[in-house]
Amino acid sequence: MRIGIDIDSTLHHYWDQLEAVARRRFGVALDYHAQVAWGITDLDPEQLGACIAETHDEVVVAGAEPYPGAVEVVRRWHDDERHFIHITSHRTTAAHEATERWLRSIGLPFDDLYCSDDKIARCAEIGIDVLIDDSPVNLLGAAEAGIRPATLLHPWNRELCEGDDRIVCAEDWPRLAAGLAPALGR
Repeated sequence: MRIGIDIDSTLHHYWDQLEAVARRRFGVALDYHAQVAWGITDLDPEQLGACIAETHDEVVVAGAEPYPGAVEVVRRWHDDERHFIHITSHRTTAAHEATERWLRSIGLPFDDLYCSDDKIARCAEIGIDVLIDDSPVNLLGAAEAGIRPATLLHPWNRELCEGDDRIVCAEDWPRLAAGLAPALGR
């Protein structure tokens, strides 16, 4: 199988990084638990863009801590079960090298890394079977493209998970792996 995996809020808890930058730069506290919709409205688009760009800087990327179990699950899928691992992100291409260094530093094996805005199109183009992502837009896009969507539960995708049985949803990586086992032929 071919597995696509997002990075921010999928491989690591990105929200704390984003919130820290928003608070420092603009004095805006972004409450993770109150973020029940996909769009972040407490910042204007320019402010949000500046915060995202800063969180994709080499130093911030290098400081990200993977979710418990994430590296182990992906390593098992890649090394033991021989699944193709495609890491995909809406990060800019300028963040590619820092992202690749971070993935290698945490010991996460992957076959491909793609930083671009056209995540679903790229996954369809290279034949991804399963996409693990936090974005409701990407989860629905994957399902519409015939790609099995999966996610860790967050306030902004919980309602979608409760209402769409096409999406494999879990609280953590070990439970996500268990939920995906049938789709991955295990």
